[in-house]
Amino acid sequence: MTPEYKQMAGRLMVALDYPNANAARELVEKLNGIPCYMKVGMQLFYTAGPEFVSELKEKGYSVFLDVKMHDIPNTVRGGSHSVTRLGVDMFNVHAGGGAAMMRAALEGAKQAAEEEGILLPTIIAVTQLTSTDQQTMNDEIGIPGQVQDTVVRYAQLAKEAGLNGVVASPLEAGSIHEACGTNFITVTPGIRPRGSAAGDQSRVTTPQEAIAGGTQFIVVGRPITAATDPRAAAEQIIEEMMNA
Repeated sequence: MTPEYKQMAGRLMVALDYPNANAARELVEKLNGIPCYMKVGMQLFYTAGPEFVSELKEKGYSVFLDVKMHDIPNTVRGGSHSVTRLGVDMFNVHAGGGAAMMRAALEGAKQAAEEEGILLPTIIAVTQLTSTDQQTMNDEIGIPGQVQDTVVRYAQLAKEAGLNGVVASPLEAGSIHEACGTNFITVTPGIRPRGSAAGDQSRVTTPQEAIAGGTQFIVVGRPITAATDPRAAAEQIIEEMMNA
């Protein structure tokens, strides 16, 4: 394993979108030895709980807990305190909850990290879901303007609140970095290797395009988890990333 491969593998987040821990374990076992990030979302976390996060940490994986907190500031403060104590490396909140809520998330995490004597996790904000297109944002959610403009505005709000970065489409990563600086992290779902179906994603790019566009992390689910050979699929994606 070359240093370049290891570094790029660490920028791949595999979405463990499974209904239970046993199914997720099968995938994790197939990827054994690939030093990627593991993303635990709501479906898995709600059924497998904190214990599965601890299990992944014991195996040496970095964990992104993708539970998209969005509530009143005091509730989010408590939630971020709890997930920080789990030892997650990254978690997220919704930027749409506002600056006070995002600041509360940071406060809760800082308190927990200090109490436990552990590193502060990376905290990022969701801007607009990659399934959200222009019509949905304007007509259903009720936000006027262009999707990219809303994403950048939310990113700036997250930075002002002290967060480390945002979740956004890879199509918006360049604009976010232009507005917030290259050290402001972008985590980009909506990644589809060449030849893959878009599925329910509206704003997508390939792994190579996403990395070339400056994003720090890409999130990949079904192109790996639904593949006949998940390990080969993950390795192919890492190779695409290396060619950016």
